[in-house]
Amino acid sequence: MSAFIHTAMIEKLLERLFKTPAVVLDKTINTSKGIIKKVTNQTPVKKAHAYWKILGPGLTTGAADDDPSGIATYSQAGAQYGFQLLWLAGFTFPLMAVVQEMCARIGFITGCGLAANIKAYYPKWALYTCAALLFMANTFNIGADLGAMAAATQLVIPHASFSLLVIGFTVFSLVLQIFMSYRQYARYLKWLTLVLFSYVLTAFTIHMDWKQVLQHAVMPSITLSKDQIFLITAVLGTTISPYLFFWQASQECEEQSSKAKATGGARPKSLDKQIRRMRIDVWSGMFFSNAVMFFIIAVCAATLFAHGVNDISSAADAAAALRPLAGEKAFLLFALGIIGTGLLAVPILAGSASYALSESFNWKVGLDHKLNEAHTFYGVIIVSMTLGLLIGFTNINPIKTLLYSAVANALVAPVVLIFIVLISSNKAVMGNKANNAVTKGLGWLITGIMIVSGLATLVSVFI
Repeated sequence: MSAFIHTAMIEKLLERLFKTPAVVLDKTINTSKGIIKKVTNQTPVKKAHAYWKILGPGLTTGAADDDPSGIATYSQAGAQYGFQLLWLAGFTFPLMAVVQEMCARIGFITGCGLAANIKAYYPKWALYTCAALLFMANTFNIGADLGAMAAATQLVIPHASFSLLVIGFTVFSLVLQIFMSYRQYARYLKWLTLVLFSYVLTAFTIHMDWKQVLQHAVMPSITLSKDQIFLITAVLGTTISPYLFFWQASQECEEQSSKAKATGGARPKSLDKQIRRMRIDVWSGMFFSNAVMFFIIAVCAATLFAHGVNDISSAADAAAALRPLAGEKAFLLFALGIIGTGLLAVPILAGSASYALSESFNWKVGLDHKLNEAHTFYGVIIVSMTLGLLIGFTNINPIKTLLYSAVANALVAPVVLIFIVLISSNKAVMGNKANNAVTKGLGWLITGIMIVSGLATLVSVFI
């Protein structure tokens, strides 16, 4: 009773002070409490959780770009030229992000993958050629990655059998792709991206001249030699790579389909909001990818190059060379990163080839289908992985394997980029989500850079 009288007295006092009815004041106070509670609840942890929920196909696509083959290329850049090529990480970031955002937007707006869109609007022979070259390039890449993963595991567990490791990684990847639902598989890939932080951590376990690092990161430097030109084109080829184009567009389709099933087919309330979230995802993923490239080059420059170790033939070679120079922690982080990124990238390489071929020939497509529902889609994945497994058992030098892959990518990347810019700029296809003038101009600039890069790759290989 006394509490009631006390509350009533406070209400009367407030009413006199502010000349506002107590009921209105009560509502105002309660509303203020809600706002304060909402603001104070936005802790850094909750903000990070909200950001993590936005991330999806863009993050996994960007992380998959740092596969063992890419690690080998970046390691060679640092080992051979020190910090000189660090600027490539910053240079390729916006180029890569613009292209992948176009691919994501195509998949998001049309509900179809990149190959299906090319087939609908352009000559089929061009698509079939691109899909065949993509399949070849990805298969060679899978072979190189499986071999690198097995070799990296042997560095950590010396008595492990190379053959059993290659077979084990192949079977494990196939089981995940074939028998997991898309939602489960996407979640697995998303969490696996965190293994790339091992390369960031490696940089802080060794002595690094950060003044030199920052200087070379912002000041481009090129030595006009055949070896360096080839290495720069290799970095461009492994960063702005065709398999990422096809995977990104198809994953946006899978993501929208999965969300539609979860909501009973309901369309998103705000398309603009969904597009903004997609862009955050893509740009975050590409930034993460290029940050990892930056740290790999920096680590190898500060250790391998500084001690005269200038020739790296695989990612496992880089990890092994780090052991006596940078210590056990750096070696272990680098080796575990190779294994983890391989587990992330190998299924994406096989999956992107399958998306391209399946859409080209109107086969049922999608990781959310069961094996008996999309046997041709999964059949391409199995064939690509099996051929990659066989390449892993051959005596082909890892650098030669990457060379064949680079040549195939050099041929297909510019052609696919032309289609990407044309489709994403077509208002009849994209509506009001088509490229604006700036994005379109950047798209053609990137295409021109990749044409020059492709020609340089072919010239350096065959002349």
